[in-house]
Amino acid sequence: MKIEQIYTGCLAQGAYYITSNGEAAIIDPLREIQPYLDRLERDDVKLKYIFETHFHADFVSGHVDLSKATGAPIIYGPNATCDFDCISGTDEQEFKLGEVTFKLLHTPGHTMESSTFLLKDKTGKDHAIFSGDTLFIGDVGRPDLAQKAASMTIEQLAGTLYHSLRDKIMTLADDVIVYPAHGAGSACGKNMSNETVSTIGNQKETNYALRADMSEAEFITEVTDGLLPPPAYFGMNVAMNKGGYESFETVLHNGMTPIEVKDFEAVAEETGALILDTRDNGTFSKGFIPQSINIGIGGDFAPWVGTLIGDVKQPILLVTDSGLEEETVTRLSRVGFDHIIGFLKGGFDAWKESENEIDTVNRITVEQFAADFKPNTDKVIDIRKETEYAAEHIAEAYNKPLAYINDWVKDIDPKEPFFLHCAGGYRSMIAASILQARGFRNFTEIEGGFGAIAKTTVPKSDFVCQSKVLK
Repeated sequence: MKIEQIYTGCLAQGAYYITSNGEAAIIDPLREIQPYLDRLERDDVKLKYIFETHFHADFVSGHVDLSKATGAPIIYGPNATCDFDCISGTDEQEFKLGEVTFKLLHTPGHTMESSTFLLKDKTGKDHAIFSGDTLFIGDVGRPDLAQKAASMTIEQLAGTLYHSLRDKIMTLADDVIVYPAHGAGSACGKNMSNETVSTIGNQKETNYALRADMSEAEFITEVTDGLLPPPAYFGMNVAMNKGGYESFETVLHNGMTPIEVKDFEAVAEETGALILDTRDNGTFSKGFIPQSINIGIGGDFAPWVGTLIGDVKQPILLVTDSGLEEETVTRLSRVGFDHIIGFLKGGFDAWKESENEIDTVNRITVEQFAADFKPNTDKVIDIRKETEYAAEHIAEAYNKPLAYINDWVKDIDPKEPFFLHCAGGYRSMIAASILQARGFRNFTEIEGGFGAIAKTTVPKSDFVCQSKVLK
């Protein structure tokens, strides 16, 4: 038996590849399936099962394409209905894989079809669970994502999750390994660890939601407290995972269409495409195509695209660093953005060399900010998360998290100047590009963000350890 965790950091997502005696199973695969096909060929094994722990909201699974390519069945837990061929398994149903066995444990609460797959070794001993979004390391799945579909309140779903954990998960032996679907950075939970593997025993000791003396009422209160609204694209990804989608190869083929500089603006106008510039924030600030949005490929690219653009059907034109076109299309497809028309041939350099109009962002160094800033007079907008702001911030700064810019941008006074920053410059450049695309020119973005500001004499709030402000 071999277990491989295939972790994708930008999505904080874990897929799993398990082999035994010439047979393989893949759990929660990513959209692009070629890496899995390569593994199967390398190991000379046959894919027998594609297990899905639930209908994912934060990414589009590769289950449909993988099943078509291999003939392996797609297996969900109870209550799952698909617009393609799939098996909705039953609670405690077993699936033999070589010398080992998977046992389906129905663990609703995050969603009603959510299931955990228990792996038993060849002796029949419980070895590991693949817990999906039911149990994370340090956290549990948020119970609000399936509220409408399940016709249940958040509290009712949380209560269901409480019993799933107590009746199905916590009864397992302490040495059973826990392999979750996500780690820190995912919006599917609120307090996940950076660790991506643990044990049942460790989680009983360290996970706030698995306290032995925790009542159902306490669980409901603590799990639902501090939940932020889910990103706009989540519902659309669920629909794609349930209903099917266009082949990844087709999406990649379309997205890899080079578009000449002379045609770029016309294509954008004809298609209503958004121009997405994925270069790093420092390079972008010095010159970019007017009205383009900067979300750097080097950060949490796909989740930010999903959060801020929202509509996965939005046509997109790309401006990338040379050689990163395919990676960009691939990462966009993982969160359902399949309407990628093509990319600017030659990149921004070709645009600039053609003497087309360019725009810039008014970015200053932290030293210049510290010298120019007038406390109690100048306005500062801090776009970090609420917990980051609560830990420490510039005195009198306003907290306007980037995730909600489409709401708070409407309240900006275009005549009132302000400074803009995040933690290091990645998110503030995203915000700057969105603001300028909507006509705002009354701000100055601070290079290096609060990480650099904290080292200056600019007045700041008292520092509070961030773990103390996490909900």
